[in-house]
Amino acid sequence: MENQNIISVFTDGSSLGNPGPGGWGAIVIFDGKVKELGGGEKPTTNNRMELSATIGALTFVGKTDKQIVLHTDSQYVINGITKWIWGWQKNKWKTSDKTEVANRDLWEKLLQEVNGKKIEWKHVDGHVSVAGNERADSIAVSFAKDESEKLFDGNFSEYGIPNILDISHDVGQKENRTKSRQHSSAKAYSYVSLVDGKIMTHQTWAECETRVKGKKAKYKKAISKKDEEKIMNEWR
Repeated sequence: MENQNIISVFTDGSSLGNPGPGGWGAIVIFDGKVKELGGGEKPTTNNRMELSATIGALTFVGKTDKQIVLHTDSQYVINGITKWIWGWQKNKWKTSDKTEVANRDLWEKLLQEVNGKKIEWKHVDGHVSVAGNERADSIAVSFAKDESEKLFDGNFSEYGIPNILDISHDVGQKENRTKSRQHSSAKAYSYVSLVDGKIMTHQTWAECETRVKGKKAKYKKAISKKDEEKIMNEWR
């Protein structure tokens, strides 16, 4: 149920290719109402779209004495506005290695929008079935793809996502994403390829790439002997 003393916000950004065509989406829940927002930019990056979503939502909110609870899956946005930005300003918008701060134009806009507002920044994991994050992502992707997305603007009681304020997540999906990240960053034990029904293992990616390039093939990194055997068994 909505708390009338709180403005709840969900934001997300998307860039197809990063850089590439991008979009952003935001949902603002306030005073018994829901307002969906979105926009796009070409070419752009994920970080610019995450910032644009946050700026778009807070611009819509405008001046308010209410507590704003803003949910985002971007640690870049949260850390930037709550920690890094003060050092950037002190160093005349230079990073610790003396390079120009990326997306300075958007950081300055965001700084203007947060001024005078009471904001609680909440990080939510992306793509783990948090309703608000999933909807904001859907809006962002639709704008990145130049697809027509109907944005809701009406009473909370008529909103099509009744659990929009539920920020609990799917533990299984989160665990799967963690395992996937760990697998991607782990050192390769070998590479397994499947071409014309024949499975082979390779010690280096270069060997594997030579075999599969330009052919109808499957290939996958194995991070251990056990992982290698599992992949081979799945493909047999």
